[in-house]
Amino acid sequence: MRKTRPLSLISLVFCFFFLISSSALAQQEVDVLIIGGGAGGTAAGIQAARMGTSVLILEETPWLGGMLTSAGVSAIDGNHLMPSGIWGEFRQALYDHYGGAKAVATGWVSHTLFEPSTGNRILKQMADLPNLKKAYGAIYTSIQQIPGGWQVEWEQNGAQNATKTKILIDGTETGDLLPLVGAGFRLGMDSKQDTGEAEAPESANNIVQDLTYVAILEDVVTARGRKGKVRKPKGYDAAAFDCCCKREGGEMFGAVSDCEQMLNYGKLPNGKYMINWPNCGNDYYLNWPELSKEERLDRLEEAKRHTLGFVYYIQQELGFKNLRLADEFPTKDNMPFIAYDREARRMKGKVFLTADHLESPFNFNYYKTGIAVGDYPIDHHHDKNPEAPEIDFINIKVPSYNIPMGSLVPETTPNFLVAEKNISVSNIVNGTTRLQPVVLGIGQAAGALAATAVLEGQSPEEVSIRKVQQSLLQAKAYIMPYIDTAPDDPAFEAMQRIGASGVLKGIGIPYLWANQTWFYPERIVSEFEWHQGMLPYAPKLKGLPASGKGITAEFIGKALTKMGMEYNSETLMRIWQESNLKGEFHEQRELNRREVSLITDLICKPFEYELDFNGDLKSP
Repeated sequence: MRKTRPLSLISLVFCFFFLISSSALAQQEVDVLIIGGGAGGTAAGIQAARMGTSVLILEETPWLGGMLTSAGVSAIDGNHLMPSGIWGEFRQALYDHYGGAKAVATGWVSHTLFEPSTGNRILKQMADLPNLKKAYGAIYTSIQQIPGGWQVEWEQNGAQNATKTKILIDGTETGDLLPLVGAGFRLGMDSKQDTGEAEAPESANNIVQDLTYVAILEDVVTARGRKGKVRKPKGYDAAAFDCCCKREGGEMFGAVSDCEQMLNYGKLPNGKYMINWPNCGNDYYLNWPELSKEERLDRLEEAKRHTLGFVYYIQQELGFKNLRLADEFPTKDNMPFIAYDREARRMKGKVFLTADHLESPFNFNYYKTGIAVGDYPIDHHHDKNPEAPEIDFINIKVPSYNIPMGSLVPETTPNFLVAEKNISVSNIVNGTTRLQPVVLGIGQAAGALAATAVLEGQSPEEVSIRKVQQSLLQAKAYIMPYIDTAPDDPAFEAMQRIGASGVLKGIGIPYLWANQTWFYPERIVSEFEWHQGMLPYAPKLKGLPASGKGITAEFIGKALTKMGMEYNSETLMRIWQESNLKGEFHEQRELNRREVSLITDLICKPFEYELDFNGDLKSP
């Protein structure tokens, strides 16, 4: 039998401090813990911290921003006319840094292009909040559900950590937490039977979109030496890139006339170029759902070599020897930290958003629960996978849209939210909700929902949808996709609330690469339109005659009487003044949608009526 030696003093001291350290780690707590500091995770952290909760973001890379920065996709797709919330703040910071809107409109794919390293610095400045902690190089090792929340164990620089949290948010690029926390999810293409979408394939499959390993090139003008010059990669095949500068008219990006125009697609400020080109370029199919973590990493190296092959082709075959790999990322090979994944596991949520909901939003009530907006077309990348069904995704015509709050909340898993490309949408809809400004909005909404749950002492599924929407409006975020209701308009919040109440509806149209929905603030409102919109909130108005002529303060006064509210001319004058309405007040003046929104919001308050996740009123 082995004898046990008595512990030395040094050993006793070591054990004592180990026990103290272990105890301290076990007691670390935050209100909100976000795994993944990408676009969505970062926005969630900023919003939740601004609302007064304690937040921790665990991020594997040294940067914040995910696809925006760490993956190098620094050309914003969509939402140019809807600078919603944190997206609008981020864009304004880019304007301030580079010298205005024109200074970032350098490439023809986007109105807003920037250097990834600059985007990272801006996001870190925005996230510099005393109650928002960030752990870079952090890898989670264990996630456990505990009473009232979660415990996450994680490593950083060899040190072991454990943190308890009330709300856990999945901000990973591919929805990695969903299977770990027991949340149901979808992956790959949904079947027509599953979604009811006419455009969906007959049978479901696990095919995901092509990913891209982006490269950032720099015009060095007088290129000398080998710095930034790419060696011919293993397995290089020039034929794979032969048609990169040849496009027929009428295709996705129109006619590309030459190679310089192809490169200008992603031209960034300061003579740099984002290489994220789909046509005979560096898209790459990786069937990651069927791969182990090790296999995925090996295949990602192949994807990186494919991109380096494209850069080699640009330098050697096309003759752009002045374009070299830029020192944009602090990596050994000057390549991004991560690949750009266009698709993730998609959680099964309280609401399942499909193409039908986007095509005809006012035929459903989901729009009333909106928490983020988007206007980009349904854009899928499947050119590199010959097994992918041939579906003309880009010609599924939808107006601009909003995303219902229920798509962020799982069906059953408590105290858990998603904040990235992993929301509850169909595979088809993911083709538009995956874009950067939309994901920033999704993340901001997840942060608002998490913070509201903590502050109210509720689980996320119990939280008032209207309270979350109001916190987003106060942050100058859009909940309705109305491009003519700007955040600096004094009536912005009122028009957004009246729109989300359904009292006044907008008009949406599919339009090129930036779909639109208009509120028309200056348009006269008819008595009938307002009357019909108010009926769900004031059933007593049913017997009030309403015509097609323009609504007046006198008519609204009659409605107030019907609703059992006292009014007189002085009351209406006060309402006019409190609403900051322009022009002279008189009871017979026909009112436009801005004026009606302000008056209705102030005196009838339809936004205060609570909704369920389907957008139906909980009580009339």
